[in-house]
Amino acid sequence: MKIVPFLRPQVFRAALLVSAVAVLPVATSGLSAVDTRTSHEFDKLFTIYQIVKDNYVDQVSDDKLLKGAIDGMLASLDPHSNYLDGQSLQRLETMIDGKYTGLGLSVVEDDGAVKIVSPFKGSPADKAGLKAGDYITHLDGVLYYERDLDEAVAKMRGTAGTSIRLTIFRPGRDEPFDVTVTRGVIELEPVTWEFKDNVGVISVNEFSRDVGNDVNGAIADLRKQAAVKGGKLTGLVLDLRSNPGGSLDEAVALSDLFLDHGDIVSQRGRNANENQFYRAESVFKGDVAKGMPVVVLVDAGSASASEIVAGALQDQHRAVIMGERTFGKGSVQSFLPLDQNSAIKITTARYYTPSGHSVQEGGITPDIKVPQLSDPDARARAERAVRESDLRGHLINEAALKDKDLETDKQDDPRFKVSAAELEKQGIKDFQLHYAISTLQRTAGKPALAAASAKN
Repeated sequence: MKIVPFLRPQVFRAALLVSAVAVLPVATSGLSAVDTRTSHEFDKLFTIYQIVKDNYVDQVSDDKLLKGAIDGMLASLDPHSNYLDGQSLQRLETMIDGKYTGLGLSVVEDDGAVKIVSPFKGSPADKAGLKAGDYITHLDGVLYYERDLDEAVAKMRGTAGTSIRLTIFRPGRDEPFDVTVTRGVIELEPVTWEFKDNVGVISVNEFSRDVGNDVNGAIADLRKQAAVKGGKLTGLVLDLRSNPGGSLDEAVALSDLFLDHGDIVSQRGRNANENQFYRAESVFKGDVAKGMPVVVLVDAGSASASEIVAGALQDQHRAVIMGERTFGKGSVQSFLPLDQNSAIKITTARYYTPSGHSVQEGGITPDIKVPQLSDPDARARAERAVRESDLRGHLINEAALKDKDLETDKQDDPRFKVSAAELEKQGIKDFQLHYAISTLQRTAGKPALAAASAKN
């Protein structure tokens, strides 16, 4: 099969995934601190602007030229700094508060192609079988390559009940395939939960407003479900897989639910006012699940705010981190409104786990590495997984870490030899979750699980 050029393994271009950041709002008064002194370089910029205005083959508006200059300036910094207006600004607001009609996908531009970061759980896209890492090459038969990502997003949104045909390239498959998805009303559910085999499974899909309170309420409800069924809540699985992040404050709040002392995360920037420590007991008092073992599930799609939570609970020996190495986005973005219709999102700090570990590039390494054996394409997709270290222009980890240094163990664990087909016969659709629940059942009544695993 001949693969079209944009599907070759190449580095990321500027990402427009607004939910993959820990957003820290800042006041517009910060604009007054910008150094406005002119220089030779500013003169050069104005000269180029004038040349384009006077000589370009077609007449160009000032708005187009100035927006292009702003986009280029911010894109030259790192993949997470960008200018937001119009649809891109609306997408950020939707991710925080939103309800819309569409497919329920989080997407990013990957070297001109539309790549799925994750489908929202229970969304039309999720039910249609779309997966993180899939590439959308065509929409209703029209090639979408080197086009504005917002254009593709607008095309996928639409009236509930209408359908759109997506052509999908999935790493590990030989040929692209078509999937028809019916649009629906997407009510973003950041937190869902279920009581399963005396274990509470809480899925945090994104870090939007009130996630900490939602998880607190989920734990209370799980205790009630256990009591009604005459059982006992013996452990918790906190599922952060394919969670691209969101609010820094909510990451702190969620971590604080399970901690009654110590640091949660710190951030360090160029300016002293960006250096902050976030500590336990600042949002919630006590450990809401004290004495109960906790497993946190992560994978390559767990980024930013997800990594803050996983890093905090790992370093404080409060939970066992299970799954696969996370994305590795260890930077904080500040959201700076310019006016009612535009804003910039700019990287202002790196963050560090309680032990002083920078998540940037390296991510969080799980205490127990568990592959997703129930997905027949998982191995091929894992080999091609894109992380922060693959992003063009990404921030460099101060310890100069390299992927090859982070992946020294290439031997397959003998526990994980079973095939996807064999698991399907056993009725196991999600091996990582199955393994997490089984682990908690085996360790019921042993709250030292996290501390013991941390020493292995």
